[in-house]
Amino acid sequence: MVGPPTREYLYKILVVGDLGTGKTSIIRRYVHNIFSNNYKSTIGVDFALKVIQWAPEIIIRLQLWDIAGQERFGNMTRVYYKEALGAFVVYDVTRPQTFEGVTKWKQDLDSKVSLPEPWGGGHIPVVLLANKTDMLQEGHGQPINHQELNQFCRDNGFSNWFETSAKDNSNIDEAARHLIESIVAIEDEHGTLMVDDMDDDSIHLDQSKHHDHYSGGSGCC
Repeated sequence: MVGPPTREYLYKILVVGDLGTGKTSIIRRYVHNIFSNNYKSTIGVDFALKVIQWAPEIIIRLQLWDIAGQERFGNMTRVYYKEALGAFVVYDVTRPQTFEGVTKWKQDLDSKVSLPEPWGGGHIPVVLLANKTDMLQEGHGQPINHQELNQFCRDNGFSNWFETSAKDNSNIDEAARHLIESIVAIEDEHGTLMVDDMDDDSIHLDQSKHHDHYSGGSGCC
């Protein structure tokens, strides 16, 4: 007996936040399950692909776009954000000034990208990542106030938040699963996107040529 045909979906996910918050480390851990203290700072944008067997008949290809921390001050983010269906905003729990950038990144996302019209438009789901929690255990930074962060996410339209550590591989898979579930829930409500609903470039990328430039270097991002 032949089972249901396999369906494949491509979801473009943005990973944004101030310089040095660990965006590249999170992507590298999630996609390749490796960690290094020596990643070169991302310049412009980079992306990697993660293929997930979401269900027996469903394959999801996550296209994770690593947006450089300084890009919020440029005019290219509208291009980078185009056709994204979800996003992570990352801050460094040991550097309070990076949390101050969270609201600005969220506002930037809300003003420049929205869900496709067949899905009703509106803001894309965004998850906040409180990153580098391994350093809290080492005595760096202040403990996270969960109640305040819950309220902050409600006030600013985040779908959820997670304490993460690329070094310890803590909560990264869980955060990604939550974001995918948010997108899938929207799709279940409004129906599957057809190719005509989005730009061809966003649906049919040559995956053998995707930019996976996460190699060693100086500095950390």
